[in-house]
Amino acid sequence: MTSNNFQNGYSEVNGLKMYYEIYGQGKPLVLIHGGGSTIETSFGKIIPSLASHRQLIAVELQAHGHTNDRHTDLTFEQDADDVASLLHNLKITKADFLGFSNGGHTTIEIALRHPHLVNRIILASSFYKRNAVAPQFWDGFAGVTLDMMPQVLREGYLKANNSDAGLLTMFNKDVQRMKVFKGWTDEQMKSIKAPTLVINGNSDVGSVEHAVEMYRVIPNSELAIFPGGHGVYLGAIESLDNGKWPGFNATELIEEFLNK
Repeated sequence: MTSNNFQNGYSEVNGLKMYYEIYGQGKPLVLIHGGGSTIETSFGKIIPSLASHRQLIAVELQAHGHTNDRHTDLTFEQDADDVASLLHNLKITKADFLGFSNGGHTTIEIALRHPHLVNRIILASSFYKRNAVAPQFWDGFAGVTLDMMPQVLREGYLKANNSDAGLLTMFNKDVQRMKVFKGWTDEQMKSIKAPTLVINGNSDVGSVEHAVEMYRVIPNSELAIFPGGHGVYLGAIESLDNGKWPGFNATELIEEFLNK
């Protein structure tokens, strides 16, 4: 992950030192990782392919990976504002966005709060209503502990930021955000003007039925359902079998959608 005109750095963003990585050249595509994840754990498998045709701007959000924390709860609204501020600092006035899992929720907020920045968006393994997932998913947050977090995600965080305290802080803040998740109304989703690609796995966290519902409610949208679990089609490390990316993946589909 160090070829393709790689550069990285930190930017002062709303009280954070926000970490980012840039790969490749061409039209900008912003990559927004999932909860508990880093750039590498969410996108390490797919970056080399995407960077051969585009400039990728991959970010790490508040309390995740290399980016530090501040004395505020995590919210998708604040994450959206942080990404918008980062793009302003990087002098990027318009971009496409690929958000995976919670990163898709941040992408929804970017489309709602900063539509002038948005060309096209991809919502990968995300959902906009609580009923997209089984009730036991929400019940599970009541007693979840750090040792239940996938080991590869714990290792991914510690590789980026060798701090056990930071890992626990990220975990607790991610859990709290999901405990109070309210989602978005149909009216909010209908107001998204950007062309949108909704992607889901057929054994994903959010149901296929909800992915279809989201596709139908966003006015200018397309839908793709891949075999497998949460982000397997992107190569999200926590969902792969022994770290192996299957032969099928979403690279060509993503490039085709972005090039329309």
